[in-house]
Amino acid sequence: MQILAATDFSTRSNRALRQAGLLAQPGNAQLHVVHVVDDDQPEELIRMETREAEQVLVEQIYSMPELRGIQARRMVVTGDPFDGILRAAAEIQADLIVMGSHRKQLLLDIFIGTTIERVIRKGSFPVLMVNNEAQRRYEKVVVPLDMSEASVDSLRVAQSTGLIGDKRATLLHAFWPVAEGKMYSVASDQASMNEYLASERRRVMDELAAFLIANDLNCGGWSIRVETGGAMEVISRAVTEIRPDLLVMGTHGRSGLLKVLIGSVTEEALRSLNVDILAVPPAKR
Repeated sequence: MQILAATDFSTRSNRALRQAGLLAQPGNAQLHVVHVVDDDQPEELIRMETREAEQVLVEQIYSMPELRGIQARRMVVTGDPFDGILRAAAEIQADLIVMGSHRKQLLLDIFIGTTIERVIRKGSFPVLMVNNEAQRRYEKVVVPLDMSEASVDSLRVAQSTGLIGDKRATLLHAFWPVAEGKMYSVASDQASMNEYLASERRRVMDELAAFLIANDLNCGGWSIRVETGGAMEVISRAVTEIRPDLLVMGTHGRSGLLKVLIGSVTEEALRSLNVDILAVPPAKR
């Protein structure tokens, strides 16, 4: 497995680099550490910052306990941060990009996005955003599923990269009961409403089980959680109650102005939830 860890030498990036080192430690992964130098400045300054970045990378690789005993290749590239990261990922054919969360810039982020959001939007690589301290393995994982191809892709990538194991994983699905509004409008009694909601939940559970079987997803031993509500509402509630180490989410590949102005559930999660998030783009078909 080829892992690319992007660093700007901040505390947030250091957490991501440590996590990338732990992911590479089993011995079946090659770690590449990239730093991007801004090329919109005088050439002499670019050369100086490049030399300094290479020295800092050497010091970090040799000083971080999580990076000891693994092969770590240093990469210093020039350009815009998100573009440099994507070019480095393409060069090594990365299976996973690991990045730290970035400080938000309010209005600028609404229209342009943080570096990590732009890497996810523009690239075709799974991206792990590290919010918390590094841990050897993710013990509690939540995987929101909306029964789309994006859901399939996210679950398969999480398994293939070793980020998700056989234990303590929760598959989460949000749904709106078809006739819930109508039942409230006719002032149904609570018992009838509860019975209806229970039947709808059973129906959705059956659909979800069929979806997993149809896509040959082996989820034995994992728990399935089906809740009523909007996607982000249900995901936020599950993160609060379960307190997972990792949230696995697929992206739907929407692009253009609509995506910039409206965003997506994944982008909203990246911006608002304090949990490590694996964002998986649609697989090439």
